[in-house]
Amino acid sequence: MNAEAIYRVTQALRARLEAAVAASGDPGTVFVGPLDDPDATTASLILFLYRMVPNASLRNREHRVVPVNPPPPAVVFQNSLPLDLYYLVTVGTRYDTASEAPLLRVLGYAMQALQAEPELTGPDVAYETVHVSLEPLSTDDSGRIWSLFPQVNFRTSVAYLATPVWIDPPNPRIQGAPVVEDSLDAGVASKAAAA
Repeated sequence: MNAEAIYRVTQALRARLEAAVAASGDPGTVFVGPLDDPDATTASLILFLYRMVPNASLRNREHRVVPVNPPPPAVVFQNSLPLDLYYLVTVGTRYDTASEAPLLRVLGYAMQALQAEPELTGPDVAYETVHVSLEPLSTDDSGRIWSLFPQVNFRTSVAYLATPVWIDPPNPRIQGAPVVEDSLDAGVASKAAAA
C-alpha cells in the first residue's frame, strides 16, 4: 500500500463494523475518532486508533506485492514500513438511557463479524491481506486509554490488532533486466594488450 495505508485499513474496518451494526438491526453508525468527539454521541460504535507500532518481525524486509492480474512480476519495495495498528471498539452513547445494554448487542454482532472474517482484503486495502484479531486489553492499558478522555465516562470496549499494514515508498525498487545470454571470452583481453 502507499501512504494511504492507515486510512484505507481504517475505512475497511469501519465498513465491516457498519455491516455488523446493520445486521444487528440497530439503525446507528460507526464513528471513527476520539471517544470525546461531539459527533460520536450519535454513533452505536466508536472506532479509535489508539496505538501504532512497527511490526518487529517484518522490519527490514522487502515487501513483495503480487499484481492483481498476473503474469507481470511481483513489485518489490525496499524500505517499506510494516505497521501494527491497535484499535479500540467502544459502544457509543446513541441511546438516551443510562444503560448501554442495547449497544452491547451491537458490539456482540461486531465481534462475531470480525471473528468470522478476520481478514481485510480486496480493492479497499489495495489487494493486500490485513489480519484483524482480538487483542487482550489489560485493566491498566484500558485505564491509560480512557484517561486521555477525562470528560467521558468509561464504556465497554474491546481492542483489535490489524497487521501487517504496509506503507511503501513512492516507487518500487528498480530491477535490472534479466540475463538472457552469458559469454566468457578467455584470453581475448591479453592478446589485445600484447599487440
